[in-house]
Amino acid sequence: MMRRRPLRNAAIIGGTAAIAHNAGKRSGEAQAAQQAQQPAPAPPPPPAEASSEDMVTQLTDLKKLLDEGILTQAEFDAQKQKILQNS
Repeated sequence: MMRRRPLRNAAIIGGTAAIAHNAGKRSGEAQAAQQAQQPAPAPPPPPAEASSEDMVTQLTDLKKLLDEGILTQAEFDAQKQKILQNS
């Protein structure tokens, strides 16, 4: 007579996987419900004006990126204008 243990083992493993899947699904639904009940986080505060030292540091870093060939001249100019406008 033929042994059926491999089939039984497969059924056990498959059943265990199904139980784990359903448990994970319920857990995810519970987390989603919990997040829906929580109030929305406060928006971040507006950015503070950049100090002149911070602006110099940002411009220096941009220049290094330009010199290394990571930024093009146009990209450098655009970023520089953003930094200068925020001051």
